[in-house]
Amino acid sequence: MDALLCSAPGTLEVVQRPTAIRAPGEVLVRPRRVGICGTDYHIYEGKHPFLAYPRVMGHELAVEVVDGGDSDFSAGEIVVVNPYISCGMCIACRRGKPNCCTQIAVLGVHRDGGMTGQLSLSPENLVRAEGLSVDACATVEFLAIGAHAVRRAALRPIDRVLVIGAGPIGFGAILFATISGASVTVLDRDAERVAVAADIFNVAGTILADDSAAAKVAAVTDGDGFDVVFDATGNQASIETGFDYVAHGGRYVLVSVVKGDISFSDADFHRKEMTVLGSRNATAVDFEQVIAAIVAGHVPINRLVTHRTTLAGAVTDLPRWASQKSGLIKAIIEIA
Repeated sequence: MDALLCSAPGTLEVVQRPTAIRAPGEVLVRPRRVGICGTDYHIYEGKHPFLAYPRVMGHELAVEVVDGGDSDFSAGEIVVVNPYISCGMCIACRRGKPNCCTQIAVLGVHRDGGMTGQLSLSPENLVRAEGLSVDACATVEFLAIGAHAVRRAALRPIDRVLVIGAGPIGFGAILFATISGASVTVLDRDAERVAVAADIFNVAGTILADDSAAAKVAAVTDGDGFDVVFDATGNQASIETGFDYVAHGGRYVLVSVVKGDISFSDADFHRKEMTVLGSRNATAVDFEQVIAAIVAGHVPINRLVTHRTTLAGAVTDLPRWASQKSGLIKAIIEIA
């Protein structure tokens, strides 16, 4: 079967791999759509902190069941993949947080993922998505990241929220923050992305991340700062600047991850009695919330999926989209 292999940073090729067979107790599936994530761009660029090469990428998956085995999944059924494979026994798993399992293996990151012809997966990692299109199924995982971050923040309708980073993960945070009833402002250095966010979502305002950004944050919050700030940029400087935008008593949710250390003023942190929260991956609850939101018509799938390619086309398209972001929200690989 064909597989798109990232053999080293900056190197992609379609290779032939032995066709996958169903492992005992698992379900054999065929990827139909694979969303290209910021993680995949980082893997290609050699910027991901948790990865060993070579790697078949792909964790935003809409798959068709080929052989359900002893599970209750039927051949031909289109389902969503929860790509977070947890041990079920560690402290995090025992506390109901398999998304940060100490031994977590994420498809396409820690083990080979869905940019290929077939996969054998545990039925526990398959999520039914009745009523969703194949394209919609491929958006569930990245939107679940934002849904999980918003759930971590415990938003209230009275909260004023700032989402920094108007990419796909930021869009997920914007979407579920607005669904919660909070007032949401979007900040990004790309004027086009800010404009797109304002066009798609019901946001209170937008701020361009330029030299006047801090003054604009102060102006729209009467000098208070935001009750909750989400950073979804994957940029160290942005994460460090975001501390300045949090109100006294506020929460700062770090959705993105960077390789290096981040630093902040301890005095300012304590003066504000700020809460800093890490948000990693998503749980089954978040997947179900996203599916329900799509079914309810709250998610403009046709606005989010902007680019398409094939496994062979991704050899050139993925590197190009890693640097040329104009008009790009979510690209998906179609596998026939």
